[in-house]
Amino acid sequence: MSITASMVKDLRERTGAGMMECKRALVESDGDLDAAAEAMRTSGQAKADKKAGRVAADGKVVIIRDGDRAVIVEVNSETDFVAKDENFVAFADAVAVAALESGTTEVSAIAGQSIDGGKSVEEARTELIAKVGENISVRRASIVDKADSIGFYTHGARIGAIVTLEGGDDDLARDIAMHVAATNPVCIDESGVPAETLETERRIFSEQAADSGKPPEIIEKMVTGRVAKFLKEITLVGQPFVKDPDQTVGKLLGAAGASVKSFIRYEVGEGIEKKEENFADEVMKQIEDAKKAD
Repeated sequence: MSITASMVKDLRERTGAGMMECKRALVESDGDLDAAAEAMRTSGQAKADKKAGRVAADGKVVIIRDGDRAVIVEVNSETDFVAKDENFVAFADAVAVAALESGTTEVSAIAGQSIDGGKSVEEARTELIAKVGENISVRRASIVDKADSIGFYTHGARIGAIVTLEGGDDDLARDIAMHVAATNPVCIDESGVPAETLETERRIFSEQAADSGKPPEIIEKMVTGRVAKFLKEITLVGQPFVKDPDQTVGKLLGAAGASVKSFIRYEVGEGIEKKEENFADEVMKQIEDAKKAD
């Protein structure tokens, strides 16, 4: 059967695949559009399964707000090159919309949500893997709602933060979100510092102060001072505000009669162990392999 340009066009619109891949599938299916599409889906899943074990530590953070609700998601790729690809960017944006509309943050549940006119997130992910040739994964998502004020900030595509306030306004919330993106605080205030973290720091400071040879009462004051400094460094309200270091975030909030209800900060790839590649070594390995093949 003769494969026409119109048939190839129809299959490309259905699958999003390349022209030559669509033509090949149509030839193999003897012009059966449905069979060709199904074969390409099967092939795409096989490619996705094969790439599933590859580390995807690059990607994009997306934040979308709708009224008094907002979502932040991280979608990963293997390289920065693919993270900037328009198809990947569109997929990441669609995932954020699907998560916010469904109200779910479980990755497995997001995978079943519909995007792109009825296609599921998982189906779209599989097709994208086949198209870009890299492992793609939806890593995580969080949703905030029911706050007096919501602010968010993204630094490029790699870092994003959402802040919710009691009191204040959205402009203040955005400023605090910018601060969170820049400084990565551990928690809002001292009450959120894990007891074991505080105890560890106190022990370390005590051991360091003991080496000074000073009297016990002086050592206790030194330790207390260092612990207080440590708490200011890691708590949001204790940190100097990035836009005005002469005042802390806590004082900024107090002047506005506001308090932080919650904050979320995502950074692409944080916590993912990424294999370090040495380009020169990789080239030499390819040369050696080529010599052996000869």
